[in-house]
Amino acid sequence: MANKETVLEKIRAYGKRLYAYILSLRDPRNVGLLVFAVLIVLVTWSGGKAIQTNYTLQRQIYELQKANDVKQLENANIELTNEYYKTSQYLEVTARQNLGLAAAGETVLLVPKDVALSHTVSMPSEKAETTSTESLPFWQRNFRAWMDFFLNRRSNQV
Repeated sequence: MANKETVLEKIRAYGKRLYAYILSLRDPRNVGLLVFAVLIVLVTWSGGKAIQTNYTLQRQIYELQKANDVKQLENANIELTNEYYKTSQYLEVTARQNLGLAAAGETVLLVPKDVALSHTVSMPSEKAETTSTESLPFWQRNFRAWMDFFLNRRSNQV
C-alpha cells in the first residue's frame, strides 16, 4: 500500500507542476515569446517557399535558354546549308551525281555495281574479334575494358 501512495503522490506532484507550467504560459512575457516564435517560424517558412520558387523559375529559364541556343545553332546551320545550295560547286556536284553530267573535256566512266564490288576488300567480322578477346584470361579482358573506358574507345563487347 505504501507503494500505491507514493505513486499517487508522484502523479499529484506531476499534475501540480503541469498546472503551474500552464499558468506560467498565461504570463504576458511568455505569451509574447510564443507569438514571436510563431512569427519567426512563419517568416522562415515563407522565405523557404520563396527560395524554392526562385530556384524552380531559374531552372526553367536556364532550360529555355539552352533550347533557344540550340534553335539558334540549327538556324545558323540551315542558313549555311542554303548558302551552299546557291554555290556553283553544289550545282556541279548534283549534276555529276544525279544527271551523270561531266565538265567540258572530261570522260565519264560508268562501272557496274557487281564489277566494282568484286574488287573491294572484305571487312573483318565482329565475331572474329570477340572470339579473340574471349580466349583471354579474365584479368586481361578486364584490363582492356578499363583501358578502353579511360581512353574513350568503343568496345565491341556489350
